[in-house]
Amino acid sequence: MILLAEPSGPPTERDPRWKSIVNRDAAMDGAFVYAVKTTGVYCRPSCPSRTAKPRNVRFYASSVEAEAAGFRACQRCNPKGKSPAQAIAAIVAEACRQIELADELPSLDELAATVGMSTFHFHRQFKAITGLTPKAYGAALRAKKVRAELSDAEMSVTKAIYSAGFNSGSRFYEQSNAMLGMTPTAFKRGGEDIDIRFAVGQCSLGAILVACTDKGICAITLGDDPDKLIHDLQDRFPKAGLIGGDGDFEQLVARVVGFVEEPRTGLDLPLDIRGTAFQQRVWQALREIPIGQTASYAEIASRIGEPKAARAVALACGANPVAVAIPCHRVIKNDGSLSGYRWGVERKRALLEKEVTT
Repeated sequence: MILLAEPSGPPTERDPRWKSIVNRDAAMDGAFVYAVKTTGVYCRPSCPSRTAKPRNVRFYASSVEAEAAGFRACQRCNPKGKSPAQAIAAIVAEACRQIELADELPSLDELAATVGMSTFHFHRQFKAITGLTPKAYGAALRAKKVRAELSDAEMSVTKAIYSAGFNSGSRFYEQSNAMLGMTPTAFKRGGEDIDIRFAVGQCSLGAILVACTDKGICAITLGDDPDKLIHDLQDRFPKAGLIGGDGDFEQLVARVVGFVEEPRTGLDLPLDIRGTAFQQRVWQALREIPIGQTASYAEIASRIGEPKAARAVALACGANPVAVAIPCHRVIKNDGSLSGYRWGVERKRALLEKEVTT
């Protein structure tokens, strides 16, 4: 908890709030405001205005106190209402709601007009906050819905397609392989008629299973028991044809094992993974963490425009189907300590140590 100094007391660069102002820390918005006596204006900590001289700054617990002292609100950062970032986030949230409720995906021009922004500015802000374009966000939502509909035993494939918001069966089938990794009929049958090649190898972390569809890697799992890894793969794709890898496939497994042992060699392989729009955003953010570096769950949440979704980020990390290829092991707690890892905290520790020392 930050203790607020008396408003009449002289500001100092040693005050922890001064650092928040210099860093324009949006996380401290609402905790206090600061006023500049030479301008007569008070601001929120994240105000983008030029940093005032420390000797001219006064701290206040709220806008009420600042105004009682004779200062007026900054028109740039709006300390009495939503910050510019909060206002944009609210606009994007409303656009997301419209996309979710629409029977057909609204056009970019329609969405921008509804929220009162230019098409270019809206498109840029939407992608900056969600990590996806409006079109990709809508496609991810429809993909999620069609997967849910196809999982309903009583729902026909045709009905599932139209129920998910596709107004043309042919248009859906053009995208179905990229969306589902297989035909909708095969998806509905639990992967029936789909071949998945797999092989189990050994690395310093224990057993490692790598599985591939014809689209790319669909699973990389770690464990102590090779048989359990295979059984887990069977449970995930109960009706798929599981084919033991041949010599060429085992070379692929060797590449993955090599990456585990020497992370800086890199691992650039096609992936065939499916998840919700939120999970996809988290997984993409994880892939952008450089080797040898870490990020907290809260930092990842902020990077994808969801600063309050740290817990949801942790759940998305836990749902990651491809160990090391999507480096969820690089995500740690705010205090720098290691938290849970789907394949064991000790493996997480070992992976991080390898990335630092290799």
